[in-house]
Amino acid sequence: MRAEKILIVCDRGALDNKAYMNDEEFAEVLASVGKTEQELLDRYDAVFHMVTAAKGAEQFYTKENNKVRYESVQEAVELDARLVASWEKHPYLRIIDNSVDFNHKLRNLIAEIRLALGEPEALSIDRKFLVEYPDLDWLEKLPDCRRMEISQMYLPAREGEELRIRCREENGSRIYYKTLKRRVSEFKRIEIEERLTRGEYQSLMLNAEPGAQPMRKTRYCLNFEGQYFEIDLYPFWKDQAIVEIELSDKGDEIRMPEGLKVIREVTGDPVYKNAALAKLH
Repeated sequence: MRAEKILIVCDRGALDNKAYMNDEEFAEVLASVGKTEQELLDRYDAVFHMVTAAKGAEQFYTKENNKVRYESVQEAVELDARLVASWEKHPYLRIIDNSVDFNHKLRNLIAEIRLALGEPEALSIDRKFLVEYPDLDWLEKLPDCRRMEISQMYLPAREGEELRIRCREENGSRIYYKTLKRRVSEFKRIEIEERLTRGEYQSLMLNAEPGAQPMRKTRYCLNFEGQYFEIDLYPFWKDQAIVEIELSDKGDEIRMPEGLKVIREVTGDPVYKNAALAKLH
């Protein structure tokens, strides 16, 4: 019998508090509760941020329906940016913007939740671009950008599927995942992700093909104008990189940062799949 999935939803998360204080104050809070920032992040499997109406749907932003809301439109936009920044280190952060009406916005949220739960109907729409090697000084100075190191290994999978395990390291902290991907069209795929313990990760490493080596890359995660970009730098490339973005709809406009110079789109090109690039290290 298939186990029932239990969904626990928090309207607010522990890291929301970070948006209302400076770094020194937040460090004092962490010390008082005996937790690190990473430990608080690890309490949540996924984070879904619904952008304030003050950013992109200003005509619907009002204080009349909420007695504790006191921010002006500009203050609400600034607070929204701080809230996103507070959660940027989470590996599964999804931002639901105001590019559509509110009912569609809710549908986008539900679709993202289904995807996080690994429901078969949940599809991610991903676009991938080959870009010129970015200016790292520019990239690292962006306020909504963070860097991590990734090591991943591909395991035998059924035809039409891709199975990988991944170690993500950031600021000395490591998190392990197993991901199953099933492509259903050029742009759409089913993606089911599961958190692993270190022991489970090491055990699955033994299932890799003989002689296979982990693929390593540096990833920059960037929130730009409500869209979430992943910029991957590989050790065997010094002149180009890969940028990937997940969309709610195939027709969504992509607002590429000016500092990322697109060479061409490579969505669906087997040459630029991670499994193929893993053979180049």
